[in-house]
Amino acid sequence: MSKALLYDATMCIGCKQCEVACAQQNKLPYSDEVAAESVQSEHKYTVVLTKQEKFMRRLCMHCEHPACASVCPVGAFHKTAEGPVVYDVWKCIGCRYCMVACAFAQPKYEWQSLNPRVRKCIMCPDRIKAGQQTACAEICPTGATKFGERDDLIKEAQSRIQQNPSNYVPHIYGLTEVGGTNVLLLSSVPFETFGYPKPEKLGETPLPEYTGRVMSKVPDFIPLWSLVLGGVYWITHRREDVAAAEAEEKKQEPKDGAR
Repeated sequence: MSKALLYDATMCIGCKQCEVACAQQNKLPYSDEVAAESVQSEHKYTVVLTKQEKFMRRLCMHCEHPACASVCPVGAFHKTAEGPVVYDVWKCIGCRYCMVACAFAQPKYEWQSLNPRVRKCIMCPDRIKAGQQTACAEICPTGATKFGERDDLIKEAQSRIQQNPSNYVPHIYGLTEVGGTNVLLLSSVPFETFGYPKPEKLGETPLPEYTGRVMSKVPDFIPLWSLVLGGVYWITHRREDVAAAEAEEKKQEPKDGAR
């Protein structure tokens, strides 16, 4: 059984502790300026939006059938058995097909970096493997973000809607959208209010069924060329690592006359 997150916007108080925990877990900068940003970026994987005293989180939906993985020519993205969609920076060649394919506009590119990467929420895979909750779920003071088995969270979400129908839009966002996701959302207002695509626009068909048809038309030499570029990228990184190590060694060398 795969793990998932259930975010219930009716329980959210907008404290942004999930943003803080995410930044700490992923070693991202977090300041008053970053906290004030209302958009996701390469240094802000999740954001809590506010509209008319209502809150909503935006983060990677961790699709059951991820389009980002299906279009990546070098396999930099893949879906783990536990549920997260993770990213391997050493395979990435910067083609950014993933950014085009994602229905939720989640992958972000480090445009200002000399060694740019694609960045997004990876759902704390190391914590999950260690039997822990995701950082955002663990820190949430109200339980608005809950971590657990996907099937169990679906049942809980259905129960909440049935018990308090006036509190919710009668739909679990992510249950069937694009084949289902491992992030499930509940809300008292339409999800598109906060920028999520309308369910009817997304449909229930897994996006790889569409992207696969396109990628099947890509010539065989494209993946080969991608491997060549990937090798150049690795060599560049390796040179930088060696240079950094040599510089550090020089710092540790005793100065003339020192014993």
